[in-house]
Amino acid sequence: MECVNETLVREFVFLGFSSLAGLQRLLFAAFLLVYLFTLGTNAIIISTIVLDRALHTPMYFFLTVLSCFETCYTFVIVPKMLVDLLAQKKTISFLGCAMQMFSFLFLGCSHSFLLAAMGYDRYVAICDPLRYTVLMGHGVCVGLVAAACACGFIVAQIITSLVFHLPFHSSNQLHHFFCDISPVLKVASYHTHFSQIVIIMLCALVLIIPLLLILVSYIRIISAILQFPSTLGRYKAFSTCASHLIIVIVHYGCASFIYLRLKSNYSSSQDALISVSYTILTPLFNPMIYSLRNKEFKSALQRVVGRTICLS
Repeated sequence: MECVNETLVREFVFLGFSSLAGLQRLLFAAFLLVYLFTLGTNAIIISTIVLDRALHTPMYFFLTVLSCFETCYTFVIVPKMLVDLLAQKKTISFLGCAMQMFSFLFLGCSHSFLLAAMGYDRYVAICDPLRYTVLMGHGVCVGLVAAACACGFIVAQIITSLVFHLPFHSSNQLHHFFCDISPVLKVASYHTHFSQIVIIMLCALVLIIPLLLILVSYIRIISAILQFPSTLGRYKAFSTCASHLIIVIVHYGCASFIYLRLKSNYSSSQDALISVSYTILTPLFNPMIYSLRNKEFKSALQRVVGRTICLS
């Protein structure tokens, strides 16, 4: 921590929405509504899965963890962003910036590995249904989540340490609305090629390894589905994977655009726009994609609401 203590920069200034000064109150209202709706839908998902025994399956266990990650991820970024939209001084302390970067990297990386675990769950459910309860027991599910979190923690720790051990002597203005990797690297006085290569490699591994695991799972799934005798059976099998596939495409599409392109000539406004999509809009749509359009989940929700009304 010696380098961090010697730095002259004690705080960073966010300039993410500075070009939209006249629209900041409108953005505040829009983002607040989206944030509250996201919190509400994730709370409904988590409470319904916990309260209804019919949803105590591996798929819904992973969905509960995914909803927790989504909630925590938005909590790390959105409240601070909402405050800054109304504040004259849009600053964050050096330590606060490091904590924010570590938190969102930990949650984001864990999210990537969790999607791989969910792909494996769909593979076992479709390709080996008779042994599904054995292969995807509660201990296995907890172990997969723990492994995803451990990988996320290690990657986040290494990247955050590399970034914030750099010297920050000149500018403290971040052309972003939170402490993402590229904007912070841009204001460092200098950074070695070694540190940048390590960061790019870690980002690539976090994206490529889970994505390869997901691709392997879906190659096996598709080959198994094509062997089903009936069209209806193939449709039902594939429909159980459709929501997961949509989330994978959105997650890896946005993340690849941002983190596999750590160059000095990146477009700040372009990155900020993509960041809005995966920090605010993606957590909004994921619950609706995965649960609120699911007949099994909606039936469970009706049962939970009915029991709650009867008890009250």
